[in-house]
Amino acid sequence: MIGFYDYTVIATYLATVLGVGGIFLAADGLHLPAVFCLLLAGLLDTFDGRIARTKKDRSEQRKHFGIQIDSLNDLICFGVLPAMICRGAYAASPAYLSLGGPVGRILPPVWFDAALCFFVLAGLIRLGYFNVTEEERQEGTSAARKYYLGLPITASTLMIPLVYLLSVLLPGVSTAILTLGVLMTGLLFIAQIHVKKPGLPALCALALIGAAELAGLIMLAL
Repeated sequence: MIGFYDYTVIATYLATVLGVGGIFLAADGLHLPAVFCLLLAGLLDTFDGRIARTKKDRSEQRKHFGIQIDSLNDLICFGVLPAMICRGAYAASPAYLSLGGPVGRILPPVWFDAALCFFVLAGLIRLGYFNVTEEERQEGTSAARKYYLGLPITASTLMIPLVYLLSVLLPGVSTAILTLGVLMTGLLFIAQIHVKKPGLPALCALALIGAAELAGLIMLAL
Protein backbone atom coordinates (compact mmCIF):
# COMPACT_ATOMS: atom_id res chain seq x y z
CA MET A 1 0.00 0.00 0.00
CA ILE A 2 1.15 3.55 -0.65
CA GLY A 3 1.50 6.01 2.22
CA PHE A 4 2.94 5.67 5.72
CA TYR A 5 1.38 3.89 8.67
CA ASP A 6 3.73 4.21 11.64
CA TYR A 7 2.93 5.84 14.98
CA THR A 8 3.92 9.32 13.74
CA VAL A 9 0.75 9.68 11.65
CA ILE A 10 -1.79 7.75 13.76
CA ALA A 11 -3.05 10.86 15.58
CA THR A 12 -3.70 12.63 12.27
CA TYR A 13 -5.50 9.59 10.85
CA LEU A 14 -7.68 9.31 13.97
CA ALA A 15 -8.51 13.02 13.80
CA THR A 16 -9.59 12.60 10.17
CA VAL A 17 -11.89 9.72 11.14
CA LEU A 18 -13.39 11.91 13.87
CA GLY A 19 -13.82 14.77 11.42
CA VAL A 20 -15.60 12.66 8.82
CA GLY A 21 -17.69 10.98 11.52
CA GLY A 22 -18.63 14.39 12.90
CA ILE A 23 -19.73 15.51 9.42
CA PHE A 24 -21.98 12.44 9.16
CA LEU A 25 -23.44 13.17 12.61
CA ALA A 26 -24.09 16.82 11.76
CA ALA A 27 -25.75 15.79 8.49
CA ASP A 28 -28.07 13.52 10.49
CA GLY A 29 -29.01 16.39 12.81
CA LEU A 30 -26.88 15.16 15.73
CA HIS A 31 -25.12 18.46 16.28
CA LEU A 32 -24.00 17.93 19.86
CA PRO A 33 -22.07 14.69 19.17
CA ALA A 34 -20.58 16.42 16.12
CA VAL A 35 -19.21 19.18 18.38
CA PHE A 36 -17.68 16.51 20.62
CA CYS A 37 -15.94 15.09 17.54
CA LEU A 38 -14.59 18.57 16.76
CA LEU A 39 -13.16 18.98 20.26
CA LEU A 40 -11.55 15.53 20.19
CA ALA A 41 -10.06 16.18 16.76
CA GLY A 42 -8.62 19.43 18.09
CA LEU A 43 -7.06 17.58 21.01
CA LEU A 44 -5.40 15.09 18.66
CA ASP A 45 -4.17 17.92 16.43
CA THR A 46 -2.44 19.50 19.43
CA PHE A 47 -0.21 16.48 19.82
CA ASP A 48 0.22 15.06 16.31
CA GLY A 49 3.21 17.26 15.46
CA ARG A 50 4.88 16.57 18.79
CA ILE A 51 4.38 12.84 18.31
CA ALA A 52 5.85 12.97 14.80
CA ARG A 53 8.93 14.87 15.97
CA THR A 54 9.80 12.13 18.47
CA LYS A 55 11.00 10.03 15.53
CA LYS A 56 14.44 11.50 14.84
CA ASP A 57 15.28 9.50 11.72
CA ARG A 58 12.29 10.53 9.59
CA SER A 59 13.10 10.88 5.90
CA GLU A 60 12.30 14.10 4.03
CA GLN A 61 9.53 12.21 2.23
CA ARG A 62 7.94 11.25 5.53
CA LYS A 63 8.18 14.82 6.80
CA HIS A 64 6.52 16.25 3.69
CA PHE A 65 3.87 13.54 3.80
CA GLY A 66 3.09 14.48 7.42
CA ILE A 67 2.75 18.16 6.49
CA GLN A 68 0.41 17.39 3.59
CA ILE A 69 -1.93 15.06 5.48
CA ASP A 70 -2.00 17.48 8.41
CA SER A 71 -3.29 20.26 6.16
CA LEU A 72 -5.85 18.01 4.49
CA ASN A 73 -7.01 16.82 7.89
CA ASP A 74 -7.26 20.42 9.12
CA LEU A 75 -9.55 21.36 6.24
CA ILE A 76 -11.86 18.43 7.02
CA CYS A 77 -11.90 18.75 10.81
CA PHE A 78 -11.66 22.52 11.27
CA GLY A 79 -13.19 23.76 8.02
CA VAL A 80 -15.91 21.45 6.72
CA LEU A 81 -16.99 19.95 10.07
CA PRO A 82 -17.54 23.34 11.80
CA ALA A 83 -19.48 24.53 8.74
CA MET A 84 -21.74 21.48 8.95
CA ILE A 85 -22.27 22.01 12.68
CA CYS A 86 -23.24 25.66 12.19
CA ARG A 87 -25.50 24.79 9.25
CA GLY A 88 -27.29 22.23 11.40
CA ALA A 89 -27.60 24.66 14.30
CA TYR A 90 -29.12 27.22 11.94
CA ALA A 91 -31.61 24.67 10.59
CA ALA A 92 -32.68 23.92 14.18
CA SER A 93 -33.01 27.58 15.16
CA PRO A 94 -36.45 29.08 15.94
CA ALA A 95 -36.01 31.63 13.12
CA TYR A 96 -35.60 28.87 10.55
CA LEU A 97 -38.32 26.62 11.94
CA SER A 98 -40.82 29.50 11.95
CA LEU A 99 -40.50 29.95 8.18
CA GLY A 100 -43.50 28.70 6.27
CA GLY A 101 -43.46 26.16 3.45
CA PRO A 102 -40.55 24.47 1.67
CA VAL A 103 -39.74 27.55 -0.44
CA GLY A 104 -39.53 29.74 2.64
CA ARG A 105 -37.13 27.27 4.22
CA ILE A 106 -34.85 27.17 1.20
CA LEU A 107 -34.43 30.80 0.14
CA PRO A 108 -33.59 32.57 3.46
CA PRO A 109 -30.65 30.28 4.38
CA VAL A 110 -28.88 31.08 1.10
CA TRP A 111 -27.09 34.06 2.65
CA PHE A 112 -26.01 31.92 5.60
CA ASP A 113 -24.78 29.18 3.28
CA ALA A 114 -22.73 31.85 1.50
CA ALA A 115 -21.17 32.78 4.84
CA LEU A 116 -20.32 29.10 5.45
CA CYS A 117 -18.75 28.80 2.00
CA PHE A 118 -16.63 31.86 2.79
CA PHE A 119 -15.58 30.27 6.10
CA VAL A 120 -14.39 27.05 4.41
CA LEU A 121 -12.73 28.93 1.54
CA ALA A 122 -10.89 31.21 3.98
CA GLY A 123 -9.65 28.14 5.84
CA LEU A 124 -8.45 26.60 2.56
CA ILE A 125 -6.59 29.78 1.61
CA ARG A 126 -5.05 30.01 5.09
CA LEU A 127 -3.76 26.43 4.91
CA GLY A 128 -2.38 26.77 1.39
CA TYR A 129 -0.62 30.04 2.20
CA PHE A 130 0.85 28.59 5.39
CA ASN A 131 2.24 25.56 3.55
CA VAL A 132 3.97 27.71 0.93
CA THR A 133 5.46 30.19 3.39
CA GLU A 134 6.47 27.46 5.83
CA GLU A 135 8.43 25.63 3.13
CA GLU A 136 10.21 28.88 2.25
CA ARG A 137 10.93 29.60 5.91
CA GLN A 138 12.37 26.14 6.54
CA GLU A 139 14.69 26.50 3.56
CA GLY A 140 16.22 29.58 5.20
CA THR A 141 16.30 28.56 8.87
CA SER A 142 15.93 25.59 11.17
CA ALA A 143 14.59 27.70 14.04
CA ALA A 144 11.08 27.04 15.33
CA ARG A 145 8.30 29.35 14.18
CA LYS A 146 7.34 31.98 16.78
CA TYR A 147 4.37 33.63 15.05
CA TYR A 148 1.61 32.70 12.63
CA LEU A 149 0.26 35.06 9.99
CA GLY A 150 -3.50 34.89 10.27
CA LEU A 151 -5.48 32.91 12.80
CA PRO A 152 -4.68 29.17 12.51
CA ILE A 153 -7.67 27.20 11.23
CA THR A 154 -7.36 24.92 14.26
CA ALA A 155 -8.79 27.80 16.32
CA SER A 156 -12.17 26.51 15.13
CA THR A 157 -11.77 23.86 17.83
CA LEU A 158 -12.62 26.45 20.49
CA MET A 159 -14.42 29.18 18.57
CA ILE A 160 -17.13 27.09 16.90
CA PRO A 161 -18.22 25.19 20.07
CA LEU A 162 -18.53 28.60 21.78
CA VAL A 163 -20.63 29.93 18.91
CA TYR A 164 -22.78 26.79 19.04
CA LEU A 165 -23.28 27.06 22.81
CA LEU A 166 -24.29 30.72 22.59
CA SER A 167 -26.72 30.00 19.75
CA VAL A 168 -28.43 27.32 21.86
CA LEU A 169 -28.48 29.38 25.06
CA LEU A 170 -29.74 32.52 23.25
CA PRO A 171 -32.26 31.16 20.72
CA GLY A 172 -33.76 34.58 20.08
CA VAL A 173 -30.57 35.80 18.44
CA SER A 174 -29.14 32.44 17.38
CA THR A 175 -28.99 33.25 13.66
CA ALA A 176 -27.10 36.49 14.35
CA ILE A 177 -24.65 34.67 16.65
CA LEU A 178 -24.02 31.92 14.08
CA THR A 179 -23.58 34.36 11.20
CA LEU A 180 -21.24 36.71 13.05
CA GLY A 181 -19.28 33.83 14.53
CA VAL A 182 -18.72 32.20 11.15
CA LEU A 183 -17.84 35.43 9.33
CA MET A 184 -15.51 36.75 12.03
CA THR A 185 -13.64 33.45 12.29
CA GLY A 186 -13.27 33.22 8.52
CA LEU A 187 -11.99 36.80 8.31
CA LEU A 188 -9.42 36.11 11.03
CA PHE A 189 -8.11 33.13 9.04
CA ILE A 190 -6.98 35.42 6.21
CA ALA A 191 -6.36 38.64 8.14
CA GLN A 192 -2.89 40.23 8.11
CA ILE A 193 -2.40 39.69 11.83
CA HIS A 194 0.45 38.06 13.71
CA VAL A 195 -0.64 35.39 16.18
CA LYS A 196 2.00 34.23 18.64
CA LYS A 197 2.56 30.50 18.66
CA PRO A 198 1.25 29.29 22.03
CA GLY A 199 3.72 27.97 24.56
CA LEU A 200 2.95 25.61 27.42
CA PRO A 201 1.15 28.22 29.64
CA ALA A 202 -1.03 29.33 26.71
CA LEU A 203 -1.79 25.72 25.78
CA CYS A 204 -2.86 25.04 29.37
CA ALA A 205 -5.15 28.08 29.26
CA LEU A 206 -6.64 26.91 25.95
CA ALA A 207 -7.13 23.45 27.44
CA LEU A 208 -9.09 24.99 30.33
CA ILE A 209 -11.28 26.89 27.87
CA GLY A 210 -11.90 23.67 25.96
CA ALA A 211 -12.74 21.87 29.21
CA ALA A 212 -15.22 24.62 30.12
CA GLU A 213 -16.87 24.32 26.70
CA LEU A 214 -16.99 20.55 27.07
CA ALA A 215 -18.67 20.92 30.46
CA GLY A 216 -21.24 23.25 28.92
CA LEU A 217 -21.93 20.79 26.12
CA ILE A 218 -22.37 17.94 28.60
CA MET A 219 -24.86 20.04 30.55
CA LEU A 220 -26.82 20.62 27.35
CA ALA A 221 -26.86 16.89 26.70
CA LEU A 222 -28.25 16.04 30.15
